[in-house]
Amino acid sequence: MSGTSRAQLCFLLLSVTALRGHARFLDIQDNEISPEGLLSLLSSELKRELPEEFVYRRALRCLDMVAIEGQFTFTAERPQLNCAVFFIGEPSDIISIEYDSVNIDCRGGDFIKVFDGWVMKGEKFPSTQDHLLPLYERYSDYCETGVSRPITRSSQNVAMLFFRLHQSGSSFTVTFRKLINPFPCNVVSQTPEGSFTMVIPQQHRNCSFSIIYPVEIQIGELSLGQHNDLKVSIQRSVLGCAGSGDFVELLGGNGMDTSKMFPMADLCYSFNGPAQMKVGCDNTVVRMVSSGKFVNRVSFRYRLLGHQELQQMKGNSVEDVCLRA
Repeated sequence: MSGTSRAQLCFLLLSVTALRGHARFLDIQDNEISPEGLLSLLSSELKRELPEEFVYRRALRCLDMVAIEGQFTFTAERPQLNCAVFFIGEPSDIISIEYDSVNIDCRGGDFIKVFDGWVMKGEKFPSTQDHLLPLYERYSDYCETGVSRPITRSSQNVAMLFFRLHQSGSSFTVTFRKLINPFPCNVVSQTPEGSFTMVIPQQHRNCSFSIIYPVEIQIGELSLGQHNDLKVSIQRSVLGCAGSGDFVELLGGNGMDTSKMFPMADLCYSFNGPAQMKVGCDNTVVRMVSSGKFVNRVSFRYRLLGHQELQQMKGNSVEDVCLRA
């Protein structure tokens, strides 16, 4: 299997297993819908070019991925009890979901809930450590808020919509928009290759950039407030940077929750790179922890690892932590 095929398969498995997790506020069980069309749909939507004056409209599937702004309608042809829609924007976007029309039976057990982030394998992104809101405030239940809160906005470039409809003919329509976020924090990358600069402007918070592929990370610049410049190479930390109020860590894992991922490297000092490391995990994360006293900045590039590179990493006690998991 090629590196690209493996990466696509990992993404598919992560997506469909979101419907098998047991969240505190939702219980998503196995879904009858096959996941095979999910990745192809995302790919086709990302490549689609639409004129600005054209409003993109289409029907939703029970398990779906939405990456293009527009109006989306779901109509139940039979009871649909375990459905989820993943919304994703560019790194500099936040997500806006507006209810245009809703025809469901809340008293009969139907619901539509928006989650501020993504849920996969029962794990949440951003993690509770990295999100500014407590977990219960990240869920917005239409049956509780109704028309009093017709628009829900996310804190980052991803959001999810869960719904359960017991009667055929039940339906709802939502409008998905992308709004500009001047200081993106907590991002899921749409692609396995690219570059990004993360800036935390004197805020006491943690920010993560998640790439759901095995990749090589190359850090070109790291600026951490009070620390002096130091030329370094990325290597797995023994003691770590936990004692420092401002640092960057590189994480790898097969889930979404950064608190459950493997620490691959800690960086406590400012430097001008390049410094690079390969991570053979389903999910690779660059995470910045900031004390709020300084303006912290990290710039990096990433690329998908090929099959041969992944094979070479096997047997290396440092690099293959995910390949052995």
